[in-house]
Amino acid sequence: MNVTIESVDGVSVALPAGRLDFGAAGPFQQQLEQAIAAKPKALVVDCNGLEYVSSAGLRVFLVAARAAKAAGIGFAVSDLKPTVKEVFDLTGFANVITICVERASALASVTKPA
Repeated sequence: MNVTIESVDGVSVALPAGRLDFGAAGPFQQQLEQAIAAKPKALVVDCNGLEYVSSAGLRVFLVAARAAKAAGIGFAVSDLKPTVKEVFDLTGFANVITICVERASALASVTKPA
């Protein structure tokens, strides 16, 4: 799995591509932790390139969401492909993590004024 992290108006946007399985989960978690440690306004994970997510991968999203909340920054996920969205829905993660249809709405949701 490849991950690119870019900045959009002070918000870190992670772009994972490929399969988020057990082998990729650890490195992906480290990248998200580093992004959060940099104290951006928020962190958005744009999953447009994500083809598959395992239970280990789901755990990374949960850990990142909790770490972002503890750091006082917004966190959202966007652009889930239907097969990946189904995993989020079936496991209840859609009720725990902010999931947006597209990156623009995710950016808007994490940068709205308090």
